[in-house]
Amino acid sequence: MSSGGLELPPGDGGHEGGPADAPGGAPAGVAAGTVSLAPPEAGSVRAGAELDWGADEWSEVRTRAQRAGRAYIWLNLIEQRLRSVVGAVLRPVYEPVHGGDDWVVAAAGPAGQEWVQRAVAVREVSRRKGYLLDPADDNVLSFLTLPQLRELMVQHWPCFEPYFDDRREIELALDELEVTRNVVSRNRALSRPVLEQAERASARLLEVLGAGAGSPAADRLPIDAVEGLVGDRYADVISVHPDRVRLQRQLPAEDLFGGARRLDAIGIGLNLLVQNFSGRRLVRLTEAGCRVRLLFLNPASSAVKRRERELGLRKGELSRSVEMNILHVRRVRAGLRDPSRFDIHVFDETPRFTAYLVEGETSGIAVVQSYLRRARGMEAPVLVLRGGGRGVPKDADHGLFTTYREEFESVWEDSRPVS
Repeated sequence: MSSGGLELPPGDGGHEGGPADAPGGAPAGVAAGTVSLAPPEAGSVRAGAELDWGADEWSEVRTRAQRAGRAYIWLNLIEQRLRSVVGAVLRPVYEPVHGGDDWVVAAAGPAGQEWVQRAVAVREVSRRKGYLLDPADDNVLSFLTLPQLRELMVQHWPCFEPYFDDRREIELALDELEVTRNVVSRNRALSRPVLEQAERASARLLEVLGAGAGSPAADRLPIDAVEGLVGDRYADVISVHPDRVRLQRQLPAEDLFGGARRLDAIGIGLNLLVQNFSGRRLVRLTEAGCRVRLLFLNPASSAVKRRERELGLRKGELSRSVEMNILHVRRVRAGLRDPSRFDIHVFDETPRFTAYLVEGETSGIAVVQSYLRRARGMEAPVLVLRGGGRGVPKDADHGLFTTYREEFESVWEDSRPVS
């Protein structure tokens, strides 16, 4: 009889009077109740078979880990920034009266008494076990989670209102992050759309909370948290796209060119700029102080004819397209109060790549494509490069942005202006 009151099976089939080799019993010669170490019969389920991982399973767990890692870094950044904001705003209000760490308990109030006391208890355990590696973290505020920090902010919004314009935008961004936080904290699968949503929400929230500097135009592609960790492995390449369609889904022309202070472009027809950024918008951009230099392939050159043959186009088709684009930007230049800030040149060399070098106040972005023999520009792979950078030091000698900048300047020196 077991301790739970259940009767255990007998260790020997003979006690019940049944033969040892009875159906369902142990094999002949083996005492009932013992475990056989003989190899399993063919077709039977092997013990521990579910422990084996094949290539597909390993690929899946690597993907999960990579996505969870990216999400965790963003969530960590948001939590640290929100903790800093809450401390900066609420500490001067409560600390003079309550002192020490009691100001956090007072700020939480009766509604947050349970979770703030839990944070105090976790802090004491961390102290005893030596988990506090940085003395700066030895405070109750460092043990509050993202939802608790949000609750403090919402409860005391009148204190935060002078510093932040839109409470609704902050709450919506935190709502979007809560799904990702829940998934990452429980080590469950994180889909790519949810990860991308979390990254967008994090970047937007950091901007609202004042964690970055520079104009919105300079933040067209906020520095990815993971880029800061592995950026040296990829020089200044921050994304790669199989074609221009997928590029424009992530980086529309308005986000790429809007707010630029300097725009240099080289290519055959510069369709990414001419066909996706309106002439009026280009006028406003230049009038706002942007310096524009556009370098087209000469539509009358033999290089255009060779390119037409490569792509299987009718004779003169590509040259007419380039001429139309040049006429368009000439009309834009004619409408400017200061046309000297808008230069148009043509070159006669074999086109090797197209590049859009866009620089803002504090950072730059370049979109670069190589010309393939049988693929039009819309179908060619795209590299997105970061020039300079806020917070991520890059070695100028190894950056591709500098390489294409030098190549542009070299071709520009040998080109001819368009009247």
